[in-house]
Amino acid sequence: MDSNVRNNKQTQAKKLIEKYFFQITVGCGNADCQNKCCLSSGNLEKSLTPNQAAVKAIQLYVEEANLCENLKDTEEIQKKNSSSSEDIEMEVTSSKKTNAESDSMKKIEPSHSSLNKKSNDNLSPSSPTKELAYIDEAKLSEMIEICEETKNYAPIIRSLGSVFSDKDSVLKSFQQKPKSSVDVILDRVQQVSAIKTMKKEDIRTLEDDEKDQDLMDCEENKDVKIPSYSTIDFESLRRSFRRLYEKNSKVFEALDNAIQSLATLIQIDMRIMRENEQFEEVLCCIVILFEIFQIGSSMLEQSIFRTLAAITALPTWAQAKLAHIWSSQCKEGLRPILLILQQIITLQVIANTYHRDFHVNDNEIVSNATKVMKIVFCANLLVSEMIELPKYLPEQSKGSGNEESMLEEEDEDDFSSILYQVDSSKNKQTFEDPLMKELSISVHDCNEPFIPYEEFQNEPLCDVIETDEDYMRYRNLVFNDNNSMPFSSNKKFSFVVYSFVLTPSAKTLALFFDSRVKMYSERRTMLLNMAYLGTINNPYLKLKIRRDFIIDDALAELEMVALSNPKDLKKQIFIEFDGEQGIDEGGVSKEFFQLIVEEIFNPDYGMFTTNEDTQTCWFNSFSFENEAQFTLIGIVLGLAIYNSIILPLNFPMVVYKKLMDVRNSWHDLKDWNPILYNSLKAILDYTEPDMEEVFSQTFEIGYENVFGAPIKQCLKSDGEKIPVNQKNKQEFVELYADFVLNQSIEKQFKAFKKGFQMVTDESPLKLLFRPEEIELLVCGSKNFDFDELEKSTEYEGGYTAETEIIKHFWSVVHGLSLENKRKLLQFTTGSNRVPVGGLSKLKLVIARHGPDCDRLPTSHTCFNILLLPEYSSREKIEERLLKAINYSKGFGML
Repeated sequence: MDSNVRNNKQTQAKKLIEKYFFQITVGCGNADCQNKCCLSSGNLEKSLTPNQAAVKAIQLYVEEANLCENLKDTEEIQKKNSSSSEDIEMEVTSSKKTNAESDSMKKIEPSHSSLNKKSNDNLSPSSPTKELAYIDEAKLSEMIEICEETKNYAPIIRSLGSVFSDKDSVLKSFQQKPKSSVDVILDRVQQVSAIKTMKKEDIRTLEDDEKDQDLMDCEENKDVKIPSYSTIDFESLRRSFRRLYEKNSKVFEALDNAIQSLATLIQIDMRIMRENEQFEEVLCCIVILFEIFQIGSSMLEQSIFRTLAAITALPTWAQAKLAHIWSSQCKEGLRPILLILQQIITLQVIANTYHRDFHVNDNEIVSNATKVMKIVFCANLLVSEMIELPKYLPEQSKGSGNEESMLEEEDEDDFSSILYQVDSSKNKQTFEDPLMKELSISVHDCNEPFIPYEEFQNEPLCDVIETDEDYMRYRNLVFNDNNSMPFSSNKKFSFVVYSFVLTPSAKTLALFFDSRVKMYSERRTMLLNMAYLGTINNPYLKLKIRRDFIIDDALAELEMVALSNPKDLKKQIFIEFDGEQGIDEGGVSKEFFQLIVEEIFNPDYGMFTTNEDTQTCWFNSFSFENEAQFTLIGIVLGLAIYNSIILPLNFPMVVYKKLMDVRNSWHDLKDWNPILYNSLKAILDYTEPDMEEVFSQTFEIGYENVFGAPIKQCLKSDGEKIPVNQKNKQEFVELYADFVLNQSIEKQFKAFKKGFQMVTDESPLKLLFRPEEIELLVCGSKNFDFDELEKSTEYEGGYTAETEIIKHFWSVVHGLSLENKRKLLQFTTGSNRVPVGGLSKLKLVIARHGPDCDRLPTSHTCFNILLLPEYSSREKIEERLLKAINYSKGFGML
């Protein structure tokens, strides 16, 4: 109730001050006025500036001076004055006026409200339309009302065409109305709790300030600049065009031609622009246009295309500025803009036929829309929740472990350094996005995006991309263009550098091509070395392994390769089990990685520990194995990715973040050790002053080693003497998390990451994938949708989807438990994991393997082929299949 009373008093005070203001600036209109505080009495000077008059009005209010009884309502006076100024600005043109024209200007009615069908010549379809200098909500609303009455929208079409075909007119349109001097002063007065208590000294100070402001205003008015995007009245703009679209959407079709012309002129002008201010004006136009596009995009298709082309021609710094504008001024409009761009891309994909001579990369509309989507993507990152950076860690600990990989220099006598410099570690290059560099942001620093990343992906586009062609364009872009991205060039446009638009399965395919190109390059290098140097090398990374000593043999051979010639790790892996016949076409390699991971990550081996709550693996800081062993484990992980093999790993997400050089924080404990995370969170959430007594915690922590012996660790100097309290609890949490996630395993993880980078250092892994996608790439999907597998399965040997035994087979499969479904995948493909993109990517083949018999089903895991005899009944299929998948280790798989 008190606040309502206070607000009412302030409102009444404002109205009275406004009346005093108009009394001393306009007067009551009575020639015989005797009020000394009224302009009509002749006792007040007429040269008062608006600011001075406003201060005088406040003084009169404080003194409770007389108000003339016949003083007109202030709102009517304001409306009249405002309308008069708008009419004059609307009527005056830039051309020279004759005396007759000047006289006619004086006869113009002072208010827009007086316009009607007869007097509104400039809006009449039968008379030429006057060119407007700008347009705003009031003018557009009035034109809509008049056109509604006449049922003729031609005047609006001509007016909008005139404004939106000229950059300067667009810039002046829908600008926020600057507050008058009296409004500014009244806003300041409203902040005073009791206006009546203002002293004369306060009023004098206010008056002096306003005099200084008058001088500044005079100086600024000497050179009035066109308003910037920060003064655009977005709400007014949206309301106006939304109303126009509801009244008559066909107006937007005519508006399309005007915006096309404007966008073309802007694109031409940008070729000769040199000053930043000129680009600022362009950005302001683009922001206004995209607000209109959101309302009538279906009617403005061609103008959108032209505007996209203009945006892609902007310099990088201007594109970065546009991202800032959209993120700060148009946050809620990001999703509608993204939707417009997605619709454009999808329609272009559907409406065109692409082939080897015309790739989707060559479609300029698609490439421009993708480039502008990159700006929206960056704007999305700017408004997203970013990773909380630690404040109290030492400078060397604030990173995520950006250890440089110490790779061996290549042999100078190797012909690969001469003929294939693209694959040489000396000439190794990585792509650095110029827009994100300009904005100083990274997708890896984002904790929770404002718009989910999935909304930026376009599946129809990914279906028509020729991945091999797109990847080769990426290679030319990176290795031949000195690491620069030609934003305005479509000749080398590659979707790889715009990976946000690609689905995980499309990214995986691009990575597959990258690894295969490198493998084939190594083979060619080997042949050239044989021809010119006489050296004989194996074109494959061949490992001969004994099953009973799989860890010792694998690590020993990989260590020899890493020490002698690390480049051999880029070759295609080829596994041979000692004493077993068979050629590795992929299936044997899958089995090898499956077995070695089971051994290495077994807690009994001592290199990793397992959290009982989350069942995730973590580095054992007390492992007896040396750092070289962890390097070799990193090589194994890198080889699995390089050879497109899915592993049964269960690392917490923070491991993949550290591999991708993403900063970690105490929040990353939640995924690995939720008990510790909740304990630290409880400390941060506690706000009572008795924290020291309740928690009894110092900066010394305790934990156990592998033998169960207690160990003490001080997080800072003399930590055992420093209690955790309200002032230092954040520091304690950050130091604790840093010790657990980084310092305690620094040697082990550094060696692990070094081995991983020895294989993946030249791949576009960081460019394509985020940490959560790396986990998907390594471990596969968790979606066991066997309906997808059934739809994608092919049949051979006389089987079809309608064959009776095939129907029985899928009936049995769909009834299996999840564990048995995993075993079926292991039996048929060599891996119990789902590839990126789902089971439809497996391309399972079921082939007839003879008539009804008692033989068990067999498989070729290298080719995902299941050999299935034509059993006589569903019961027999179920019995034979279950026996095969449950006793298949080392048996039944070729």
